[in-house]
Order: sequence, then C-alpha cells, then structure tokens
Amino acid sequence: MQRVRESKRTRLARALNVGLLAAAIMGTASTVTVAGVLVFLLSILTRFDPRLAVEQPLLLGLLLGAGAGLVRRDQDTPPSAALGLGAALAVAWFAWAGFDPFGMGPAASHWSLLGVGGASFAAAHLTRYSLRDIELVGLRRDRLEMLVLRLLRGAGFVFFLSIVVFPFYFMVVSSLKPRAEFLRDPTLLNIDFSRGFSELLVGYREVLVRFDFANYILNSTLVALATVIITLTLAILGAYAVTRLRFPGRETLSRSILLIYMFPAIVLVVPLYSLFTQVGLRDTLQGLLIVYPATTIPVALYMLRSYFQTLPADLEEAGLIDGCTRGGVIWRITLPLALPAIASVGLYVFMIAWNEFLFAFMFLDSPALFTLPRGMVNLNSQEVPRQYLMAGAVIVTLPVMVLFFWFERYLVGGLTAGSVKG
Repeated sequence: MQRVRESKRTRLARALNVGLLAAAIMGTASTVTVAGVLVFLLSILTRFDPRLAVEQPLLLGLLLGAGAGLVRRDQDTPPSAALGLGAALAVAWFAWAGFDPFGMGPAASHWSLLGVGGASFAAAHLTRYSLRDIELVGLRRDRLEMLVLRLLRGAGFVFFLSIVVFPFYFMVVSSLKPRAEFLRDPTLLNIDFSRGFSELLVGYREVLVRFDFANYILNSTLVALATVIITLTLAILGAYAVTRLRFPGRETLSRSILLIYMFPAIVLVVPLYSLFTQVGLRDTLQGLLIVYPATTIPVALYMLRSYFQTLPADLEEAGLIDGCTRGGVIWRITLPLALPAIASVGLYVFMIAWNEFLFAFMFLDSPALFTLPRGMVNLNSQEVPRQYLMAGAVIVTLPVMVLFFWFERYLVGGLTAGSVKG
C-alpha cells in the first residue's frame, strides 16, 4: 500500500514538474517576444540606441512562467496574480540590469522604467493567455501538443509579421530622415520627432511638388479606376455568359480564357509599340487603357466564372419567372450575391494597373502623362537624395494598402448562405 502511494506521489510530482517546465518555456517565449518588441519601439520613439542583454528576459521569463503555473486556479492564472507577477518581474529586471536595462544611460532612465514596467505586465498577461484552458498537473500528450502549437503559432506570427512590416517601416523611416543623417547612418531605425512634422515631411513635399508626383498620382488614379471599370464590366458579362448561357463554342472559350498568359509581356510590348506608334496611341493614356484591360480581363473573367458557378441558379430562374429581364437578373440578383468576388477581383485589377511599369515605361514619353511607377524612374538617380526615392516608394505603396484594408470586409465570407431554402 505504501509503495502504491509513493508511486502515485512520484507520478504526481513528475507530472507537476513537466507542467511547470512547460509553463516556464511559455513564460520565456512571452518575455523574450515582448522584450524584442519593446526594444524596437524604443528605437522608434527615442533618439537612443537601446541594447538588451538576452539572458535577462530568458531567465526572468523562466521564473515568470513557473510562477504563473504555480498560482493557477481552474486552469487559469488569476488576473491579480498576473499583475503581481508582472510587478515582481519589473522590479527584478530593473534591479538586475543596474537601473539601466537597455544601456541608454541615465538621461533615458524614465524610458527604461516605463519600458520595463510595460514589458513586464505585457509578458505576464501573455503568459497567462498562452496557458489558458490547459491543466498543467497531469499534462497529457494532447495538451502538450496544444502548448507546442501555440508556441509555434506565436513564433510564426512574430516572424512573418516582422518580415512583412520591416521593409515598409524601413522605407518610411528613411523617407523621414534629413540627407546628412541618412548618409551618416542609413541603418538607424529611429525617427527624430523633435525636428517637427514640417521638417520630417520635407522629402514628401519635394517629391509631390518638385518632381510632380501629384500629377503622377492623378494619372495613375485615372488609369487604374478606368481599368477596373472596363475590366469588371466586360469580365462580369463574359463570366455570366460562359456560366449561365448555352452557345456554340462555350466550352472552348471557357478553356482558352487564360491563353494570353502564355505570352510574356516583353514579347507583346515590341509589336504593340510599333502598332501604337503607327496609329498615334503611343505617349497617350488611351493606349494604356487598351493594354491594361486586355491583360487583366482574362484572369478577372476566370476568377468570376469560378465564383458564378457556386451561385444558386434557382434565384435567377425565380427572377426570370417574376418578370425580370436577363439584365435585371444580373443587376438585382447576381451582382449583390457576387459582391465579395467582385471586390477582390477589382482590388486585384487595381493593383496591377497601379503598379504596372513595363508598358508605361515603353509607351509614355511626356512627363505630364507619367504614371507613378514610370515617374519613380526619375528618382533613381545619383543626383536625387535616397530619402526622396523612399518617399516616392511610400506614396506608391500606401494607397494600395489602404484599399486592401478597406476592402477586406468584402473579401471574407459568402453572401449566399441561407439564400435558398429547402
């Protein structure tokens, strides 16, 4: 009997040790992640160059995770306990680092204190969140796998977010630097807000006024919007025709929609250049409005055709029975149901027309007609400061990002759920 009790105690102690080790690992990952983000933010918000000893968040994160595992109740660490652990972590971190945890000197002590405090509380709550709904005592294999998946998901999110955000951030920071600072240290990642916004935005004013980027924005906007309207109009009608109508050659047309993409753009640009020169369409925006829809309609038609095939034909037949014309059915039934697909295709076409360079470079010669990608060539010169080039790149990239986030609500979900009963 005594051996059985000892065996149970041994298994319980082993299970508790495994659970605390798992909690310590999650605490370490949380603390290191938060510390890295903190150093990055301090490099942006201050003029100092922060440094961080890696062993501090590593060891303190181990203690934080173990503490969070010991004070759990009902498979969760109480918020008050997380606050207490965060406060203890902040005091230990600040004292261990000799009251200068980021090596920024006494002039930045207020930033160090604020940063360590915020990072400690964030790390404590992130550890609490990562351990939620998992019983650490008697940690089974499925729960251990869940912890590993959470750790990998967090690491993957931080990694991919970093490689996506960092190039754009570096571009923005470089565009806000004065020329002397950019030449002295182009890798410095902080922004000197003490110069004032008027001085920070000198590069953007020069690009928009001196290099006529305001006119390039207008040209690109007109070309991109016109391309979207032409492409969507023809692609919607074409996709509906090959999906709903019956006519000779329908299957052949459906299979040959993307044949144009067998030919690289560089192969098409030479004969088009010769043809447009002869008919007077070279060095005109109208020439681009012929080429851009011709290259975007096939893929738009293909994408919309695939979506139209998923729409219930019963609704359209009901509309025809109720007296709607074919055009009325498309306008009142098909288009509202296909709004997510139309929004995504429209955004895709807009991005192609907004960023297209090859045809604009070959066909446009007059600076008054340049689009943004064509105008960027004027900034790629030894006489032009590099921060002006970065400012131009931000101007080219920002509208597409804003449109993407604005259209995101249309890109998720299907509007056909529940539209047909029975």
